Amino acid sequence: MKIEGWTHQRSGKVRDLYTNNKGELLLVASDRISAFDYVLPTPIPHKGKLLTQLSTFWFKYLEDIVPNHLVATSNDVPDEVKGRAVIAKPLTMFAIECVARGYLTGSGWVEYQKSQTVCGIPLPAGLQDGSKLPEPIFTPATKADIGDHDENIDFDRAVSIVGEENAKKLRELTLALYTKAHDYAATRGIILADTKFEFGIDEGGNICLGDEALTPDSSRFWSANEWKPGGSQPSFDKQYVRDWLLSSGWDRASTPPELPADVIAKTQERYTTAYTLLTGESF
Repeated sequence: MKIEGWTHQRSGKVRDLYTNNKGELLLVASDRISAFDYVLPTPIPHKGKLLTQLSTFWFKYLEDIVPNHLVATSNDVPDEVKGRAVIAKPLTMFAIECVARGYLTGSGWVEYQKSQTVCGIPLPAGLQDGSKLPEPIFTPATKADIGDHDENIDFDRAVSIVGEENAKKLRELTLALYTKAHDYAATRGIILADTKFEFGIDEGGNICLGDEALTPDSSRFWSANEWKPGGSQPSFDKQYVRDWLLSSGWDRASTPPELPADVIAKTQERYTTAYTLLTGESF
């Protein structure tokens, strides 16, 4: 897409990045959806607008903990991308994804079954898929290029990538953000099981929250009323897409299949429900 006054720099799994002559960034959230580190061939209509507006809500709610990259919100962007883009300041991003987990599921559950650990952190015996952890844990991951796979790493590996001081600070910020967001979501009937943050350093040397925050793409949102450890949980995120892909016969090594219309509609419904419950506003 051509946008007057902005130059396209690159496209990621979901977002397209543009710059202007003032050095600002235009981050455009597309309707693309990724799963298992693949970009799926079928978009989810209006998903980009929802991600952008929900992230903006969280950036404002959490700015007392850490500054963020926002310069202007979705109302102040070019008309072509209004509602699905923000203007942001450039950051030098840390080369790790900062994941907080308050519940045991996903790749954490897989590791726990083998070693009773998650990213090298020992956990109590007897936990189930969906169990609440004794306390939230920081479980970083490497950042993968499109087509490659993110890799969960332990804290020592994170230190080797970003340095000890930065790793400790990122862990502290990640857990603080998760705790505040988790406690707020609980008042809205949602369990924030886990989430991913990305941080960078601005021109003033300040650590800032960037990318997106606490969306159904980067988080697991469960229904608090229906939560029951011992298996998969009713969710308001893209787990529905993951589950369909796993049941479709796809080998996870070839191009992913197109999503059926009902999967698109039900995924869109889950994203919209999460937005409405968390913000108190209709989308």
